Amino acid sequence: MPPPSAHRKETAMRTRPERLYEIDGLRLLAALCVVLFHYVFSGWAGGKTTVTFVTESAWAKYGYLGVDLFFLISGFVVLMSAWGRTPRQFVVSRVVRLYPAYWVGIAVTALVTVTLGQGLFHVSLPQVLANLTMFQAVPNIENVDVVYWTLWAEMRFYLLMLVATWIGITRGRIMAGLWGWLALTFLVELGVLPGIADLVVQSEFSHYFIAGMALFMLYRFGMDWQIALLVPICLGNAVYRAIGYAEAVGTRYHVTYSPTVITAVVVAIFLIMTFVALRVTSRLARAWLVTAGALTYPLYLLHAHVGFILFARLEGLVNKYVLLVAMIVVMLAAAYLVHRFVERPLAPRLKRLLSKRQPAHAAAPAGSPTG
Repeated sequence: MPPPSAHRKETAMRTRPERLYEIDGLRLLAALCVVLFHYVFSGWAGGKTTVTFVTESAWAKYGYLGVDLFFLISGFVVLMSAWGRTPRQFVVSRVVRLYPAYWVGIAVTALVTVTLGQGLFHVSLPQVLANLTMFQAVPNIENVDVVYWTLWAEMRFYLLMLVATWIGITRGRIMAGLWGWLALTFLVELGVLPGIADLVVQSEFSHYFIAGMALFMLYRFGMDWQIALLVPICLGNAVYRAIGYAEAVGTRYHVTYSPTVITAVVVAIFLIMTFVALRVTSRLARAWLVTAGALTYPLYLLHAHVGFILFARLEGLVNKYVLLVAMIVVMLAAAYLVHRFVERPLAPRLKRLLSKRQPAHAAAPAGSPTG
């Protein structure tokens, strides 16, 4: 019979999730889709630059759907990260993951806006200070960068997951919670619940979080009838809401979106993540995708307003396609610098600062596959 220490080590190895490298790659793909949406379509369509890509915008205008992929991935990996963690451990993991790069993103965006962005964007000191909390939506203070709206959606999802860690995460409780959240989503959509309830329910995107969590349950425990029913229902609602959202985006930018293309993209997003959950994509995993995943968050934070300002200042000086490629390369390089010199050195220090001293024999909780 193996000694108790060996048994604990074996148990930890069995329960610690393997790194899903393919999700790292998907995260960067989603971010690049959003970058192309902004640079190739919404920048000039929204009047932020006169560098136009009329022909390429026919496909680039769908790039905002990268956010939908983000939310589906988030449901999967955040539940994986929360599993087995205490509420404090979960909060620390999210703070360490989100805030260092976010603070740098705010600082860089505010600095570029003040020095080069006159006439395009405006920032004030109270606005910047409020944004540093990531809760600026509560007092309805404008984001320093347009892309920060997704962080508020993520924060509300994290608050729900914090409640789950406080109650205690089990297979039965998670599945019951997913069905309850989906039911509330439909009640909001039907107008049975007041609009204020949607602050928590997030019916516009809840189906992605719910489906992502259900797919993690598939990954961890295998298929059952609840998952087989829950994910297709979420897919149906995702298609329905995505078509409606596309109409709103089209009205804003005076373009038309194809419901067929929207449906195909949303279905593809669900299929890809289902393949991940079924481990079909594991053969595509490569260690270098860890770096790709690490670039995703800082790239997302830095690219929008800074990119619009640089496009506006550099337009006409070089060929627009050269400028586009150069801008993407510069943003990827900036994202790497933030990861290498901010996130990597600051994360462990911030974690030690926020964490209680743990007993020497306590097992470390399973971490998120995306860092």
